[in-house]
Amino acid sequence: MTSTQAEIDLSYSVSNEFFQLWLDENMHYTSASYASGDESLEDAQKAKCRILYEYAEMTPSKRVLDIGCGWGSNLLYHKTQGTQTAHGITLSTAQAEWANTKMGLPGSYQVKLQDFWKYEPEERYDALQSIEMVDHVVSPEQANQGLAVELYRNYFKRCWELSKPGAWFGFQAILRDRVPRTKKDLEDLKFTADVIFPGGLNPRLEEMIMAIRPYWECVELRTQRESYGKTTGEWLRRLRLNEGTIRAQWGDRVYVEYERYLDTCVRAFAQHWSSDVQMKLRRCDL
Repeated sequence: MTSTQAEIDLSYSVSNEFFQLWLDENMHYTSASYASGDESLEDAQKAKCRILYEYAEMTPSKRVLDIGCGWGSNLLYHKTQGTQTAHGITLSTAQAEWANTKMGLPGSYQVKLQDFWKYEPEERYDALQSIEMVDHVVSPEQANQGLAVELYRNYFKRCWELSKPGAWFGFQAILRDRVPRTKKDLEDLKFTADVIFPGGLNPRLEEMIMAIRPYWECVELRTQRESYGKTTGEWLRRLRLNEGTIRAQWGDRVYVEYERYLDTCVRAFAQHWSSDVQMKLRRCDL
């Protein structure tokens, strides 16, 4: 991965209890999937998991790997569906500890503090899922050097190597689209990239489409810009409701930085600077 473990820990390890204040009850830190728009954040997050479960062509007997599993939220959904064996890997120390001690996952579920590029499972997987982890694969500097598609293709090749013939892949990624035109908007996006998620970069949709070949075939694709706007809007609302607690326990700076970051996200999705994509990918076995 381009993002180092130190950078990942900086992004996700403020405090598990801090994130618990403003994420949904199962600690999803990725876009939910709203249908009517009237659902609760919790229900929309379950809908996201259901879509990616179906995209991975899951059945209870299939072994699944969640790449960049966070606090184990998606693995918890697998528990509700009766999945017998589910593994997750993350580079976040705090997330791995939380998933293994707080989520109540079955014994056949494992969350490993593991570098994706170095992970060597005892057996390949029947299905893969990855939810907004790919933004840690390419740095802004590498993209500026024209390396993005090549590096994303290496990512999809590595996913191919971790899977069995006939595997399906439920994939989700944040996308970058338009570039804002005002100085403040540009400064806020740079702040989000440099301070909240150092070392990472959201891909463009066309880069993903080019990079999946020759290892995967895109069978279905849906974008959900508005869903991510609603998700970040709800995160921001909950953060603001807990302003006093956050300032008292983690300091003024943490509150100010995360309010700025989430407010920037809401504007990014509203103004088409950013979007989100879900893809159903089938392994190519030619």
